[in-house]
Amino acid sequence: AAALYQEARPSYPPTLIEVLQSELALAKHAQLLDLGSGTGKFLPYLKALGTDHHILALDPVAEMLAQLKQVHADVDCIQATSDAMPINDQSIDAICCAQSFHWFANPASLKEIHRILKEDSHLVLVWNQRDIEVSWVKALADLIYPFEGNTPRYHSDAWREVFQDQTLFQLHAEYRFDHVHSGSVEQVVSKRLLSTSFIAAMPSTQQQALKQQFEQIVLDA
Repeated sequence: AAALYQEARPSYPPTLIEVLQSELALAKHAQLLDLGSGTGKFLPYLKALGTDHHILALDPVAEMLAQLKQVHADVDCIQATSDAMPINDQSIDAICCAQSFHWFANPASLKEIHRILKEDSHLVLVWNQRDIEVSWVKALADLIYPFEGNTPRYHSDAWREVFQDQTLFQLHAEYRFDHVHSGSVEQVVSKRLLSTSFIAAMPSTQQQALKQQFEQIVLDA
């Protein structure tokens, strides 16, 4: 579902660029890595940090990187996994994991991330999350929850466990921003939810049945 992912996933709050510029304090010609880059949804925010930086995008899925190259032909791509990155020791000034770290939150990946980062550099974890305080958004979340199984998810908080009992990283700062995703019900709700990993893996008939349920929940709100 790489093409659907590229089409339907939301962007990130523009304020994030200012925070990254301030917190990362990147030198000229910094080396940046978009780890778990997917289709490159986060690349515009890395590019906005400066035109003189060099950006790498790494993802294990060839179809995702193919989508990325259609939009960002200027970015160097690496097809690899987070626990075996073909990148030199202490060569990266900042690593950003946007909507991805929960997929590889394990000690082997954390050690590999630490290996390629320069001393006193930053690992940045970014997520977009639905606001379940809104009643119809909560209804959508409740509908898809039984299908998750053991799929890695941000809201499970399981990804935090890798930072326990380790000395490689410490929390420097945490930010939360409101962010509005605008568009039609089909675009913002149905297609976005259909791009979710465990839903995208379902048979098309089951996906279409869920699509109708998604849209009905919004219409009934």
